[in-house]
Amino acid sequence: MKKKVAVLGGGVAGMSAAHELVERGFDVAVYEMKRIPGGKARSMAVPGSGTDGRKDLPGEHGFRFFPRFYKHIVDTMERIPYGSNKKGVADNLVEGTRLGLARIDDAPVEFVTEFPTSISDIRALFQSLFDNHLGLSEEEVDHYLARVWQVMTSCNARRSEEYQNIPWWTFIEADQQSANFRRVFTGMTRILVAAKAREANTATVGTIGAQIMLDMVLPGGSADRLLNGPTNEVWIQPWLEYLRQSGVDYHLNAKVERIDCRDGVITGATVTESGQTYEVQADYYIAAFPVEVMAQFITGEMLTADPTLGRIKELAEDVDWMNGIQFYLKEDVPVIHGHMIYMDSQWALTSVSQKQFWPHVDLSEYGDGDVHGILSVDISDWEAPGALFGKSARHCTREEIMQEVWHQLGSSLNVSGRVLLEDDNLHSWFLDEDIHLPNPDGVAVNLEPLLINKVYTWEKRPNAYTGIANLFLASDYVRTNTDLATMEGANEAARRAVNAILEASGSKEPHCEIWDMYQFSLLTLQRLHDESRFRKGLPWDGEMF
Repeated sequence: MKKKVAVLGGGVAGMSAAHELVERGFDVAVYEMKRIPGGKARSMAVPGSGTDGRKDLPGEHGFRFFPRFYKHIVDTMERIPYGSNKKGVADNLVEGTRLGLARIDDAPVEFVTEFPTSISDIRALFQSLFDNHLGLSEEEVDHYLARVWQVMTSCNARRSEEYQNIPWWTFIEADQQSANFRRVFTGMTRILVAAKAREANTATVGTIGAQIMLDMVLPGGSADRLLNGPTNEVWIQPWLEYLRQSGVDYHLNAKVERIDCRDGVITGATVTESGQTYEVQADYYIAAFPVEVMAQFITGEMLTADPTLGRIKELAEDVDWMNGIQFYLKEDVPVIHGHMIYMDSQWALTSVSQKQFWPHVDLSEYGDGDVHGILSVDISDWEAPGALFGKSARHCTREEIMQEVWHQLGSSLNVSGRVLLEDDNLHSWFLDEDIHLPNPDGVAVNLEPLLINKVYTWEKRPNAYTGIANLFLASDYVRTNTDLATMEGANEAARRAVNAILEASGSKEPHCEIWDMYQFSLLTLQRLHDESRFRKGLPWDGEMF
């Protein structure tokens, strides 16, 4: 008889867990609170925007970014059928060729994100990344690259036990550098979702930043990949269809109300679906909620069975906001062929001009037919005062948020005599539906914040298995090799939860593959040398022997 697994939460982690479980013969049911699948990775229709039989305009929780180093999520995507694609929905990934740094005092700086030839001198090529009129002195570039080199040549143990507890800002000695240095590298950090250079730890920011830089200078494709259409159309919906065809019982509009624990085991979960409340029972339970949601489900009974779950409540305080706003344009404005970072923007903006990556999407079939371009923007700082109204995004109305973001974009793009954004070209806009206004205290509420990898938080992060024999965790806050709140981290966590269930159930099915990350194989000798020094209690010295 098949073992039943209840997956509580139907975002990337929940869908990934269901995918791996159903392919291994388990009876799987997924319970997703929202009306559409995908969680924070989803796209959504702009309500009421379609006219005369056209589809509603596509909106996003935030634009999608698939760095080259992603392995787990891409492997799963390759196993999701999509038309005649040989590699399923993974073939819907297209490469961006540029990464831009927009600024208010000069034209944007562009980096090429792919190179076709081999690299012999990593340090020299990293130097070339910054030889782009950023106003950095040679000493500042050398200083920064020396810190990146230190991270790359450090062993895993030093990263996890030492660098996890050092802020990136401190590690690069930013306060001892010029104001322009701080300006540039605050902006550069923004590519790592909502990571903040002053708060995020060195193990996360330094390692992943180094990996992205390396992917930009080594052959093998672009460091920057995006989807070739609205997320749910070219990835999430085909995934849902595949899961259901494979036997997964996937429920939408199904809110988990409570998880019951008695005598050290989970005995069931209470779910309200489309107004009807019922009990869910299974052999195993995977909690695939975001950290701040999971914290609400932890009961005294759970803590008695596994006291370490209390750390999740502490970890839930380390979240921040990163949400998207889309600007629909009458005429397309391909700002850059990839992601643009607005390093002078008060609200830490990043953007993608979507249409250039959607060659088979006819935007005239959406909305009223007059939209021909989409500028998708992520807002990562909701606390800093804006330029127009002097208020943080949290304290602005939706209309004020739109005006402020549009103004900040224009301040960085309409420079040096060129005008990319014109008010007359703006057709309409859409702010992520997770932002709820107004609140009684005049502050916005965000239904889906994002975990920030701050210092001294690694020890709070749980494994995918727990001290409760039939409870497992699959979410981007779980300890993973990915070590970042991303789709990749969520997918890896789901694989770890499934592997734990395979062991708990005695299944003979093969384990899900888990990849090592950020190993910098070209620097193996240096990293082995550092491992020897770390075991002896010695500091990093950057040598090979």
